[in-house]
Amino acid sequence: MDLYQLKTFAAVARERSITRASELLHLSQPAVSAHIKALEDTLGLTLFERTPRGMSLTRDGERLLAKAEQTLAAHQELMDEAKRIKGRLTGKLRLGAGGNANNEAIGRLLTSLSERYPEVEVVLKHGTSLEILTGLRNGSLDAGFYNEAGEPEPGLTTLEVSQFRTFLVAPPGLVPPARPLDWKALAELPWVYPTASACCGRTAEDLFKLNQIRPRRIVSVDREDVTRTLIAGGLGVGLLHADTAKEAQARGEVELLLEAGTVVRVLFAHSASRAQDPVLAAAASIMRSESSGPARAQ
Repeated sequence: MDLYQLKTFAAVARERSITRASELLHLSQPAVSAHIKALEDTLGLTLFERTPRGMSLTRDGERLLAKAEQTLAAHQELMDEAKRIKGRLTGKLRLGAGGNANNEAIGRLLTSLSERYPEVEVVLKHGTSLEILTGLRNGSLDAGFYNEAGEPEPGLTTLEVSQFRTFLVAPPGLVPPARPLDWKALAELPWVYPTASACCGRTAEDLFKLNQIRPRRIVSVDREDVTRTLIAGGLGVGLLHADTAKEAQARGEVELLLEAGTVVRVLFAHSASRAQDPVLAAAASIMRSESSGPARAQ
């Protein structure tokens, strides 16, 4: 038995899939299967059952998973302590950047890490806010910047970097200029926005609830630039971040109908359970020094 097999065991248990575990561990699927078989042979136990829903832990597997995770955590603590003893910080920071993340804050973090801890390797991955949250949950990202219109998920330590609002916009001439807005008429039009987004999806739901409507048709798009193009092309009304909306208005692509009341926060986040990780602690310390807001553990 070795640590690689325990890491594979924990990953398959968490993901319930050899395919997803192999992607997370950067191993081939046969290698993941071989790790599990070798571990089962060593222990003399069956750890998983294959079901239509994926890999399911047996009762024996459930009992051993907690011990495996404790062993892996202890190993990581030992390695972290060794790094501190050596007096230098090394390692890798897998950092996610969601849409409309504060590029200035990201730049300051990367610059400070490079200057203070030159042996820390940073891998920057771009994606939607939902993808960043998924990465933080499954461990494929160590930290990330994402947009949040509500309360952060439990288990995350977050730090507010900036705020912005969103606008309800329409192509020129589609919506009559009368005020107040005719929400029943708006509900008959297609709505275009990234429903998977942590901010736009919740902002839209707040508008629907406030005005007691439910659009007949929602066009779900996961990229704001595509949302902007579709709205400017006349498909329907939709939500854009404030900077994007004002730029599109200045170019004559859209008309601003309403500034949504929901405030969207750009958050720097990482798993609260990993607060003692030296690389994460260094990154969080830099972000706290750059921000006036306190970190919040959920």
